[in-house]
Amino acid sequence: MTGFLDGLKQHYQTHLERQKNRPFLDGVMAACALIATADGEVSFAERVRVDQVLQTLEKLQVFDPHEGVDLFNEYTDLILEHPATGHETAFLAVEKIGRDPEAGPLMLRICLAVSESNGKMHLADQIEIVTLCSRLGIDPSDCGLYVDKSPDDIIASGSS
Repeated sequence: MTGFLDGLKQHYQTHLERQKNRPFLDGVMAACALIATADGEVSFAERVRVDQVLQTLEKLQVFDPHEGVDLFNEYTDLILEHPATGHETAFLAVEKIGRDPEAGPLMLRICLAVSESNGKMHLADQIEIVTLCSRLGIDPSDCGLYVDKSPDDIIASGSS
């Protein structure tokens, strides 16, 4: 009987943890989709990085990784097929967690990791991250963007 109760308690705790972290999963997958689609296509390297985030980040390990990937795919499909609606839908999910003093910066660090998954950050990714920063009231320099670089250097480093 004790084993049954322990199992029930564990199931309940996992369920509570999933409910508590669901907005974080939604926001992170939306933010990742915004970054991954910034150049008009989603690369294999970006998809691999999203998988790594889902498997590595403790807050997201209570979810089946397929659930996160499906959510990411829904956001990317919406953004690519209906850019205005897709961006706004993704931004709404991001804003639900983005102003949290811990979740917002963590989400932006994840976005940086996704943007650098192809070897270097492209200008379109930088613009999308700066847009996220602006919508969340976070200084882009807090993310390591645009620090000690001239606009010409930024354009040159992100133009490929």
